[in-house]
Amino acid sequence: MILRIDRLQIELPMPSEPDVAAAAAVQELLGGRFGEMSTLMNYTYQSFNLRGRDKVKPFYDLIANIAAEEYGHIELVSAVINGLLTGAPEKDDPRETPMKNLKDTAGLRHHFIHSGLGALPVNSLGQGWNGEYVFNSGDLVLDLLHNFFLENGARMAKIRVYEMTDHPIARQMLGYLFVRGGVHALAYAKALEALTGVDVKKMLPIPRIPDIEFKESKPFIERGFHRRLYRFSVEDFKDITAIWTGEHPADGKPLEVLDGLPEHAGGPANPPEEPAVFAPGYNIDELREMAQWLLKKSR
Repeated sequence: MILRIDRLQIELPMPSEPDVAAAAAVQELLGGRFGEMSTLMNYTYQSFNLRGRDKVKPFYDLIANIAAEEYGHIELVSAVINGLLTGAPEKDDPRETPMKNLKDTAGLRHHFIHSGLGALPVNSLGQGWNGEYVFNSGDLVLDLLHNFFLENGARMAKIRVYEMTDHPIARQMLGYLFVRGGVHALAYAKALEALTGVDVKKMLPIPRIPDIEFKESKPFIERGFHRRLYRFSVEDFKDITAIWTGEHPADGKPLEVLDGLPEHAGGPANPPEEPAVFAPGYNIDELREMAQWLLKKSR
């Protein structure tokens, strides 16, 4: 089970201008082969299907716990896509042609036609996320090696999207995910080393650009987020400390497991209504009155 908390993992700046082309690019980080949906579902199904887990519990705990964090990454990337799309229509009156300027845009038309200016489980071309992206061989070493590859493939995609947009909301998200993805890649490298004796972490980072060189990542590294593995559970997955231990290879500072939510968590995502696409409805005042009536009735 996953306990859901109505907060993003970090605070995001409110976008002042839409960027529909950037929203399309960021979709790759959500629903692409190396996107956050793939990391979530790979680790989730590996944890569901891990046999004999009582004998390899530290590795099971690691995979299952990272899967829980990946749910929050999906939420974060989706919030960024929503932010990049906010305010995109040309007018506010849905009775005219408020989205006329969007028909020739470089953005993703699914955002305007099917989703109400929201994130979708698709890649940057609008192609749906595919369950074939999930790899679960049943062999622990092979699955961990795949996870290491997946994290680094995700990092490559993030760097390329970083190079495509300087929008503040996208850059804030990318700076954070560079750091957290680095934690996961290092964790899988350490797990492989524990199982095989091979020092996989010597390959990091891939590509050979340290996270500290990204100005948006630097504040998170200075606060130690690159050394922390969060345990997203009240009582379970405590044996991840058997793997996430020692020193970080980049700065020699101790690795640590922290219980509970990240202390840097931001507020809930709350994208404003968009009348042009009837989100959350054609008559927002009627919806607001109904919501207030329900709240009054429930108290």
